[in-house]
Amino acid sequence: MCDACHAPVTVLHVSSLRNKDEVREACLDAARCSIIDVGWRRTTLTEVARRAGVSRMTIYRSWADMGALLGDLLRREWSEVIRAEGAQHIESREQFVASIVAVTRAMRRSELYRRVIELDPQLMLPYLLERRGSAQDSLLAGYVATITAGQQTGQIRAGDPGAMARGLLLTGTGFLLSMDVMADDEVSEEALDAEFARILDRILSPDETSQ
Repeated sequence: MCDACHAPVTVLHVSSLRNKDEVREACLDAARCSIIDVGWRRTTLTEVARRAGVSRMTIYRSWADMGALLGDLLRREWSEVIRAEGAQHIESREQFVASIVAVTRAMRRSELYRRVIELDPQLMLPYLLERRGSAQDSLLAGYVATITAGQQTGQIRAGDPGAMARGLLLTGTGFLLSMDVMADDEVSEEALDAEFARILDRILSPDETSQ
């Protein structure tokens, strides 16, 4: 059951909303609740419109299909996790590493993410095998900015910030998607997150270039 909706089926009326951004957010909220409540397969744009209390045309003007809506929903989920973890204010390599680990852990535990992985894991395959999504591009942009700033202060090694950012994202993808497979009674999630932090620090450390 979606925590935000507090019921398996809840219509979020938006007649009093003042602008398109608020309507859009209400539609994303409705989509999130529907996916959590009944899963991706039973969620349609028509169902999202019904839950949000808007017309189908309002939905179709913003999203051509559920795939497009999911991309925006995942990007918002990442953005909210980043804000919640305070990862938008990075001043050192150590903070950068800690923020990546914390955000990845929080996303793994996201109600939306857990529901998608439990019921419809194939939805993630296009973002792994075919194309980058808007959420991934947004993360890469943030990584590049942080890496560039860290290089200027000497806290992060020299190198192409774009290539380094993609390396970080590739590394993090494994810790996001495969933690349930790798964590068990012998090796805990906490122990693996500690290894994740060590890997990230060694990737970014300027000491690597002097060896």
